[in-house]
Amino acid sequence: MPPPRTRGTALRHRLAELRGPDVPAKALDARALAALAANPGCARRAILDGAGVNKAALASALGSPSAFGQSQFALTRGNAFEAKVKADGGAELLRLVHEKLDRAAEPPAEARVPDLTATGPQGRTARTALELREATAHPGAWTLLDHPMLALDVAGSPAFLEPDAVVVHPDGSWTVVEIKSFPLLDGSADPAKVGAAARQAAVYVLALEEVAARLDPAPRVRHRILLVCPRDFSNLPAASAVDIRKQRAVTARQLTRLTRIEDIAETLPEGTCFSPELPAGELAAAVESVPATYAPECLSACELAFHCRGRSRETGAVTSLGRPVRAELGGLTTVEDVLAAARGEAGDPDDPAVAALRRAAALRAEALEAACR
Repeated sequence: MPPPRTRGTALRHRLAELRGPDVPAKALDARALAALAANPGCARRAILDGAGVNKAALASALGSPSAFGQSQFALTRGNAFEAKVKADGGAELLRLVHEKLDRAAEPPAEARVPDLTATGPQGRTARTALELREATAHPGAWTLLDHPMLALDVAGSPAFLEPDAVVVHPDGSWTVVEIKSFPLLDGSADPAKVGAAARQAAVYVLALEEVAARLDPAPRVRHRILLVCPRDFSNLPAASAVDIRKQRAVTARQLTRLTRIEDIAETLPEGTCFSPELPAGELAAAVESVPATYAPECLSACELAFHCRGRSRETGAVTSLGRPVRAELGGLTTVEDVLAAARGEAGDPDDPAVAALRRAAALRAEALEAACR
């Protein structure tokens, strides 16, 4: 008689069923995790990411292919730039860390670059934690961890994260390094891209803080990260220190608001599966069985955004107009409800949102009447 499955094993088995037979799980990276934290009320994204579903393939199977993601050219260019920054044992990278973040320390004439090779994400996570502990226990030297592996609990399911680099300073503190291929023009970059990089780095900082908390004494995880980009239109590296305290606080708060993945999985009908190989009608029914919280911001962060936008428009949901509009409308959840309230056909007159809509409708009627005279 086989031994009973533990709760964790049962959850992994359930998530594998949701993914589909013999479908490998798609890793939840920091970019996806930052996007998930930005919309913690979306149960659909939470369960799909938790189960490791390939949302790009899912969107294509649903007939709403996504334009979200980097081009192959951008990936190749980014990998080449990262290799240049880390050449010669990371000498240039460490010079930038010293210049932008730690001028009081001794210049990094040489640094320790440990081998982080291990079997599987769990093995690499353990190896990274070991090397961080070793570097912190021997202060006075610089250590560069190239593509370490970190783990972060997300709604009861572990996510394995791989920052570009983590630097251990001579004082034992830790810094996250983000290497991006978008340029720094005259010392500044596109604010939207910098913001996205900061949100991504905040996820890494949270994961590093969990590692640091297991050490005694706990080393300091710096909340100023180093953003390395090409200078102007060249391939020469330039860097900027970015304070991510705000992004870290927001991300931490949003992650705590995420419904546990196992709780969402328990509400799904037996036999629910999100495999792109399923017939379109069956797949659409499975996706619609999980509620989504669509907003226009999803278009730049989620592969299923076009599908969810279409469904949101079909139902007349006010979320398709944006989160600020949704927040102003209180209990009015559809465009039809909003129009009925504005015309005085429905809604509580004492509701501030209803009163504001009726006042706006009256002003609009007065303006149109005056224009027709």
